[in-house]
Formats: sequence, C-alpha cells, structure tokens
Amino acid sequence: MIQSVAIQGFQGSFHEVAARRFFGAQPALRPCATFAGVVTHVVNGTAQAGLMAMENSLAGSILPNYLLLERHPVRVTGEVYLPIHQHLLALPGTTLAEVRAVHSHPMALRQCGEFLDRHPHWALVETDDTGRSAQLLAEQRPAGVAVVAGAQAAAQFGLQILAPAIHDDPHNYTRFLVLERADTAQPDPAADKASLYFCAPHAPGSLAAVLARVAAHGLNLSKLQSGPRPGQPWHYGFHADVEFAALGQLERLLADLEPVTEELRVLGAYRRGSMAEAMGEGSEADLSLRDEDNEPSVIARRCDEAILPFSATNLMK
Repeated sequence: MIQSVAIQGFQGSFHEVAARRFFGAQPALRPCATFAGVVTHVVNGTAQAGLMAMENSLAGSILPNYLLLERHPVRVTGEVYLPIHQHLLALPGTTLAEVRAVHSHPMALRQCGEFLDRHPHWALVETDDTGRSAQLLAEQRPAGVAVVAGAQAAAQFGLQILAPAIHDDPHNYTRFLVLERADTAQPDPAADKASLYFCAPHAPGSLAAVLARVAAHGLNLSKLQSGPRPGQPWHYGFHADVEFAALGQLERLLADLEPVTEELRVLGAYRRGSMAEAMGEGSEADLSLRDEDNEPSVIARRCDEAILPFSATNLMK
C-alpha cells in the first residue's frame, strides 16, 4: 500500500484534490515547490509515489514534465482526470471595484483569460501555486489583491468567492499521471493504456511510418506530443499514449515499431483514467500547475510591487 505521495503544490491545490481522489485519505502528502521536486522524491524513495499534472484541456501540455519522464527512472502507473473550476477569491468584504491585482499560477491565469481581459486595469502576477496564493492572501491580507483558485482553497483559508466560474470554458479538465520508481513499480496485468517515448529517423515519412503501424494494429492514439532532443538541434522525440484491450496488443505493436524507430521506450502501462466520471462530477477544485513553458498572452501585464505585500513569492518568468 502506498504510504506517501509527492505532489506539486500546497494545501488547497488541485494536486491535493487529485491525489486524494486517486489514493484516498490514507497516504501522507509531501508538498513540493516544483514538478522536479516531485520526481526527485520518487527517485530517491522519500515518497513511494508522485502525482504530476501533464496537460489541461484549455491551456495544453506542460512540456517540461515530458522531459522529466524522459530523463529520470520513473514509471507511469496510473492517471486521473479532474474537472477544474476557477474562481476569483478575495478577502471577505472586498468588492470587484477594489481589486487592483490578481495573483495566481500562470496556467490558472491563462485558463481565465477572457474574464481577466475584461479588467485591463488589473495587474496580473504570476505565482508558484494557486493554493499557496490563497493562503498568503489570507495570512498577509494585502488590500486590493485577489487570487484565482478553487472553491477548496476558499473554504480552507476563509476567502470569499468574488466571481465564480471565471474559466473560459466550462469543459475544463486536467490530466495527471501517477509515478513510481522504475525499479520497484509492479506491472499491472489489467493495464489498457501505455505511455511511450520514441524517436524516428530524421527523414521524410519516418513519423508517418510509425503512425501507420499504430493504425494498422487498430489501437487508439490518444496523445502525441513532440519535444526537442538535447544535443540534436531541430530533431524531435515523441511521447505517445496508446489505448488497447489487452497487453498482447501492446506487445505486438512494440515489436512492429522497432524497425521504424531509433529509440523506443515504454514509460508505463496502466489502467486508463475515467474521463466520463470526471465529466459527471460537480466537484470544486483549484489548479496547481507550474513550469508551463508557453507564456500566455494574458500574463503580459505586470504589477507594481509597491502594492503587493507578498510579491516576493512571485515567479516572474
């Protein structure tokens, strides 16, 4: 039984919600300031498992996390989908007219771009975690500051929901992967999904040859993400998620891909998470993501630190 789980984020974060949803109430959670910290705990054995967000249905993939999967001896052993409900939180009694700055993680701000763009006089400040932003607002009580976070953070830190459901699209979900040490993770005979990493020759038609073989085996390719290959400028590796009914289908596919790839690795075979369950949930949660390498346009505005008592916690990327 898993006794400890490393998560990125702090109390009130979406990672906390996802970890409890997947593992239950028993394991101790180890909050980490970065996704790299999550992987380090798993590799070093100071946490038996880790939970790491990989992509959001509005803001897209968190590309640095794919590099973490490539470069460290971890195994993907599960996944979980969760609905994201972003709210504008403030100290009790605050009005919209009093807001001068909004703090949150850049991914959370990015998901609420349409709402935030209707208030161009607000300074947007990137922070390392939505839950942590809510906590600091409650503790330090700066005037004129609001945060974007979930209802769980509002309840935990005594904040009011000044504007509910401010995310751009109601169909807002984040996918998380469960990680364990590669040398101790146990295979799951009921696995029906696998995360692969492959490199194809830098030649015309090489990627098409890989995709054609996946199609020929009748497997669903649910994700394809390219990433740079260090030391080889403009050469790319690919992360692919494939779904299957039985492990034998995956084994036959891997054998067929060997001749058309330069590198082929299975990062994990696991039971797919239920998107149907996530879509049917009305649960509230906030988003705790970081290290998104794509700078959202809505983050172009920066704030005068003179009006932000806890701006030292901001990550101005």
